[in-house]
Amino acid sequence: MPELPETETIARELQRLLVDRSIASVTVVRPDVLRGASAAEVVLRCIGKRIERVWRRAKSVVIDLEGGEHILVQPRFTGSVLVDASAGPRHGTQGSDPYVAVEWELADGGRFVYRDVRRLGTVTLADGDALDEYDRRIGPEPLDPAFTPERLSGLLRVSSQAVKKVLMDQRQVAGIGNIYANEALWRASIDPSRPARTVTVEEGRALHAALVDVLQASIAERGTTFRDYRDPDNRPGGYAARLAAYGRGGGPCLRCGARLAETDAIDGRTTVFCYRCQR
Repeated sequence: MPELPETETIARELQRLLVDRSIASVTVVRPDVLRGASAAEVVLRCIGKRIERVWRRAKSVVIDLEGGEHILVQPRFTGSVLVDASAGPRHGTQGSDPYVAVEWELADGGRFVYRDVRRLGTVTLADGDALDEYDRRIGPEPLDPAFTPERLSGLLRVSSQAVKKVLMDQRQVAGIGNIYANEALWRASIDPSRPARTVTVEEGRALHAALVDVLQASIAERGTTFRDYRDPDNRPGGYAARLAAYGRGGGPCLRCGARLAETDAIDGRTTVFCYRCQR
């Protein structure tokens, strides 16, 4: 599913493509993706609104509309936000995309759509209070300068859960999912199954640096695509070729050559690690 680098890429592209454009009409094709408002409310509250800003919070893309309305898109496994011709013919026309869930027509003749093959993602319409409530439920952003090595160590030392599970808990740290938890722990040479409280201060510094480095490196490559993820211009991310752990179970460790182990033992998610390097 799209994690921080992928949603950051989506948000940056939408900021470039959509800001200062106005919404002329909305078509809700698949209302089951909606949260916080009915299809009729989404249409009523979006029409005529200018898009002021697009940004990211955790794994959600936030589209700010004038008047204090916010569209929150959480793509999850197969969702994407596509702009203009990249999304194909309009809904209801011959050859239209059957996976378009919501379509926003823009006053200048363009459009953007939320497309989701499995419809596991969500589109939430929120006012300022609802956005604040969502924000309070999410932990700090790992690329924020306020998220220091000391703050990460503080989160880890009070938990007996596996360190990988703590990293993926959105209440603790925002935006990190399975791909980048695997990658950061490999870079920091830390066993993903270790109780978080056993991570030393020195190891916490190494893990913080690994998190920041891998997230920034993936953003530079526009994220990781294995199958479904696309940016708003319908382009795949390029970071998959640089992954050292995730997706490489059974292959050689790029650091020591040992065979990478793969397990689902940590909360049912695929974990890939080096039994020799990661302690």
